[in-house]
Amino acid sequence: MADVPDSARADRDAHRFSASLGDLATRYGLDATAVWRLGTLGALLVCDRLAPTTVRDPVRVRDDHLADALVALDLPQLRSARQIADLGAGAGVPGLPLAVALPGARVTLIEANGRKCAFMARAVELMALKNAEIVQARAEAWTLGLGQNDLVTARALAGLDVVAEYAAPLLKIGGVVVVWKGRRELAAEADAVRAAAVLGLRVHEPLQVMPYGAAEHRYLHVMSKIEETPTRFPRRVGVARKRPLGGA
Repeated sequence: MADVPDSARADRDAHRFSASLGDLATRYGLDATAVWRLGTLGALLVCDRLAPTTVRDPVRVRDDHLADALVALDLPQLRSARQIADLGAGAGVPGLPLAVALPGARVTLIEANGRKCAFMARAVELMALKNAEIVQARAEAWTLGLGQNDLVTARALAGLDVVAEYAAPLLKIGGVVVVWKGRRELAAEADAVRAAAVLGLRVHEPLQVMPYGAAEHRYLHVMSKIEETPTRFPRRVGVARKRPLGGA
């Protein structure tokens, strides 16, 4: 029997994966096209050997990647955003699921690693996703994004204070940065408060979320931009991690 063409195989796997997304579709009001696109991404994360993730079990991909990304839709600031930047986008999570759920928003996925960018570009093509753009760059070096974004997202990227420094120059006044984190760390949160004071951000109380039934210790950390970030930011590539603003 002849091999199934790659596009046909991808479409078949997408429909199989889509069947497991009914709860997410209901919770977030996703239409059939959105569910198919999420299914395409989920199937790639499970089956594509080039997918930059160690999570391959379909249930865990659905829960730890797709559901965990979409839980940010509980934030009204995200629902209203029209220009979104996802920093350290990696395998495309949370940026690609959010682009699917928010067709009226433009989502730019910023990633320095070329292999990861290639995977995301393939996913965008197979998902027929028109509102997502892949940019290979470090967050500090993406000058085209300065002051342009309503919302910046980051998941598994860096400490809160470092993410704040990456995000603040990219935000418009009134914009917000949303950071996915697990168990709360009070010292790290204090570091973020110190960094925010320098960057023109205000830190909000972390929001505990339940992306799926068995989830534990899931929090969204939100910081809003209340004044202009000083022009000395962003600092040179790598400096934010070496000399974080939140450090004592």
